[in-house]
Amino acid sequence: MSPQTPDLSPDDWRRICDALRYLSRDLHHRSFDVSPDRRELLWEEMDRCLALADQLGNQWAEAVSDPLADPLADPLVEEARR
Repeated sequence: MSPQTPDLSPDDWRRICDALRYLSRDLHHRSFDVSPDRRELLWEEMDRCLALADQLGNQWAEAVSDPLADPLADPLVEEARR
């Protein structure tokens, strides 16, 4: 069973990915002011955020690369296909 993808606009997907990357940068900056043990945890979380941003970005890009699957497809093009 695959998880359902929320119906979000391209800008929303971009914002989510950008927010995850921003969070990663923030975690990286915070890691300089903590103990080595805590730094490892922050870096692990940073890596997870970056991986999730990449995964979401790739999944969304694949979904819209198929014009029939693109929720934002041009209505005139859709009309011409019928």
